[in-house]
Amino acid sequence: QVQLVESGGGLVQAGGSLRLSCAASRLSFSKYGYAAGWFRQAPGKEREFVAALNWNGDSTYYADSVQGRFTISRDNAKITVFLQMNSLKPEDTADYYCAYDVSLRALRQGSATYWGQGTQVTVSS
Repeated sequence: QVQLVESGGGLVQAGGSLRLSCAASRLSFSKYGYAAGWFRQAPGKEREFVAALNWNGDSTYYADSVQGRFTISRDNAKITVFLQMNSLKPEDTADYYCAYDVSLRALRQGSATYWGQGTQVTVSS
């Protein structure tokens, strides 16, 4: 069974940075060409798309709210996906989840085959 484990969350002041990581196990994602993405869910709100990229990382997509501040990347040799978050704002506070799917389109629409357990990000003002 595939497992996705996120790390890197924490408490940061507004304007600060965090780097989230998502390590996958028991599946060679580079072999099967999985796209990967990040989502977030703030308290009392629905889960929302944050960013996604295709299997080789040459196509990336971002939510308007994070464009220019967040960068998604991947290391297929280590089967890990990253989310570099800069210029963080209090409204970025949420639980962040990574996800994988064979379809980049599905990811961008919020659907995925594999989900991580989430890592909490809190941005103080």
